[in-house]
Amino acid sequence: MKRSVIIVAGGSGKRMNAVIPKQFMLLNGKPVLMHSIERFYNYDSSMPIVVVLPESEVKEWNKLISNQAFSIKHDIVIGGPTRFESVQNGLSKITEHCIVAIHDGVRPLCSSMLINRCFEDAVKYSNAIPSIPVSDSIRIVEGEKNRIADRDSLRIIQTPQCFDSVMIKKAYLNNEAAQCTDDAGVFELDGNTVHLTQGERFNIKITVPEDLKIVEAILKINQ
Repeated sequence: MKRSVIIVAGGSGKRMNAVIPKQFMLLNGKPVLMHSIERFYNYDSSMPIVVVLPESEVKEWNKLISNQAFSIKHDIVIGGPTRFESVQNGLSKITEHCIVAIHDGVRPLCSSMLINRCFEDAVKYSNAIPSIPVSDSIRIVEGEKNRIADRDSLRIIQTPQCFDSVMIKKAYLNNEAAQCTDDAGVFELDGNTVHLTQGERFNIKITVPEDLKIVEAILKINQ
């Protein structure tokens, strides 16, 4: 089955204490988003790539492309005010039946092995959601009280989340699913069973300044 990817890059620099969006921050001399795009291009250079950006950031992105001489072909789609609407807009570019990956633009370390595993599992199960076990002790806070949680029953969810395109496009027609925090939640709310796939510890989402430093260190180790 054909494959495609939607890379959602609608974040801001707020939690990074920065004036530029975190997907445009430099990582080893290149914007984070370019690293994420390269991961999928290196996995399959023929795979269509859709990048969802806020309208206000498209001009800056095109400037970065020119400055970096970035030549990987991709379609730019204007995002909405929420991630849910941004993914909806991205899915509108998927016109053929395929397995579509939906990926965070600020996860620049996903490996080809992980991408392949997610795509292959999605062919078998109609979806594949990468996850890793929780290693720390977890407590649930309820008002002024808190209690221990069974970490063995918990998983940290990552991207790329892969789906049968027909099924995920149908799921995204339900605007009530806008409350969901990820695509798996939207998919599940439409009556589908979520299939968890083995994720990767290094598949870090850059959210705070410390994350950028960790990712830089990992890239240097792997050079």
